[in-house]
Amino acid sequence: MARGLLAAAALLGFLQASSSFEVKDASGKVCIIADLTVAFSVEYKNKGQKEFVHFFLPQNASVAAQSSCGKGNGSHPVLVLDFGAGHSLSLNFSESADKYQVEELVFHYNLSDATLFPNSTAGEMKTVSYKNIIQAHMGTKYRCINSKHINMKNVNVTFSNVTLEAYLTNGTLSVNKTECAEDKISTTTIVPTTPKHATSQVPTTSPAPTSSPPNPEVGKYNVTGPNGTCVLAYMGLQLNITYPKKDEKMGLDLLNFIPRNTTSSGRCENTFALLNLTFEKTKIVFHFVLNASAEKFFLQGVSVRTTLPSEAKNPKFEASNNSMSELRASVGNSYKCSSEENLQVTDQALVNIFNVQIQIFKIDGDKFGPVEECQLDENNMLIPIIVGAALAGLVLIVLIAYLIGRKRSHAGYQTI
Repeated sequence: MARGLLAAAALLGFLQASSSFEVKDASGKVCIIADLTVAFSVEYKNKGQKEFVHFFLPQNASVAAQSSCGKGNGSHPVLVLDFGAGHSLSLNFSESADKYQVEELVFHYNLSDATLFPNSTAGEMKTVSYKNIIQAHMGTKYRCINSKHINMKNVNVTFSNVTLEAYLTNGTLSVNKTECAEDKISTTTIVPTTPKHATSQVPTTSPAPTSSPPNPEVGKYNVTGPNGTCVLAYMGLQLNITYPKKDEKMGLDLLNFIPRNTTSSGRCENTFALLNLTFEKTKIVFHFVLNASAEKFFLQGVSVRTTLPSEAKNPKFEASNNSMSELRASVGNSYKCSSEENLQVTDQALVNIFNVQIQIFKIDGDKFGPVEECQLDENNMLIPIIVGAALAGLVLIVLIAYLIGRKRSHAGYQTI
């Protein structure tokens, strides 16, 4: 779940919570339901120079007339979302055996839209596409809380907080769900580690762990600029890297950052902030950005640089990821998550954060603003509530059964 650094760009567009969309057939029956957040990062040319913009699928996006439930084998369901000045995102579905999938994602964007692409020198429509991005079992909803990144030419699309289902039979989402691989990463365990580097040999087919490591110590970090503090962060930090060894086997390198031995620095700008953390020979840079029009901040990128053990085929390791949209909250508020969160930099590198609370911009001294809880914590809070309600219901049923039985017993005695 993370992406390295983009050059600081004008961040115009729309930032929001997930939006809901439905596709209906001619009779009004719902065949597709999609509740999702979509972030776009687009590279374009401005007088020969590369520019980047980052924007979100806006809340006022509409289901286009081209959307369809499909007709038998003649055509398949498609969800087309129109927004802005001629932009559209299409999800084309298909089914095979007992599964359905988004067979193709298509994104049309209009470079002549000066709101999203200021000073663009190519005022034309562009189209990018990507095959097979989502798959789920028929009769289940697809659920993915963590970010799913789609990289195409000059465009990165990031899906998060997705609940989606096609080929609906009763017009509502199914109770059963298919969980995405990105969410399963969050529950993956790792071989034990110490606060220093720990290495182990893992199977060449998978870096699958066997037991959980101790959580890293929570550190306090901040970045101060001319106008005061722009980054305030509490978090435990762990780096997890899978790497090829000289003997062609795979190794696993784990590093828990020790706050007292970690140095922090950074940079404060009007539309972005950098937090640089260095521990021993490892440096991690967090790139936060601001969408001023929506008054939201979020983590857009993470970059990692470290030195692996001498057994590694290439001891010098660098990785970055620049199309994420994590740790989001309103400006003036703080983002908080007690659950472990996994920021996926590349297939080889994960940055795991623990007990995080973070705020970017509009910070009052060294105090956090009002808290916005993460989705993982909200889900975890539901579990004891559901269990408690179920137990209370069970106790009530037993009590009612007891009272009914007792009443019948007394009635029998009176007849005798």
